[in-house]
Amino acid sequence: MEPAFPPGRWQAHPLGAGDVPALQRFFDANPRYFETITGAPPRADEAQQEFDDRPPQDMSYSRLWALRCALDDDPFAGVLFGLSHFLAPQVCHIGLFIVATHLHGSGAAAALYAQLEAWMIGQGARWCRLGAVVGNEPAERFWTRCGYVEVRQRAGVAMGARLNTVRVMVKPFGDATVAEHLQRVARDRPAAP
Repeated sequence: MEPAFPPGRWQAHPLGAGDVPALQRFFDANPRYFETITGAPPRADEAQQEFDDRPPQDMSYSRLWALRCALDDDPFAGVLFGLSHFLAPQVCHIGLFIVATHLHGSGAAAALYAQLEAWMIGQGARWCRLGAVVGNEPAERFWTRCGYVEVRQRAGVAMGARLNTVRVMVKPFGDATVAEHLQRVARDRPAAP
């Protein structure tokens, strides 16, 4: 299968249903994200749940992407899940971005994000949005360094046994603006229910 990214430090390959066991092994070997967000290690069916998860029917999108990310001689050093044309045309959404724990602090996550952003722009995206859980300070700092800005918070978001507050963050690409994004995506406006 062809890589999802052009050649670079990272290579990204689409995940299929047959990759769920390998995805589960990756989650089990790198539980920090789940422990931070849900308060518990990944569930035994975490990979299948992630692979099967879809937005509610009233939230439009054109494509879901699930990518296994390889770095150097490690064929599974990261994972990305996201959506194209989510809620409005030209808006991408990053749903899951995990880099193997042993790579934290190495610059690998920033390099992966740079390739992902270039790929999204190449696919026609003008904005990307994501949710960062309040209190997950490494993620909050990372996304801010990548140029994302908070547009609102959502309280009481169930994640495992926890209710979290999520910072909805947006990054415009090129000459696009946050204000234009908010005109297009009412859900992300600070006063939206």
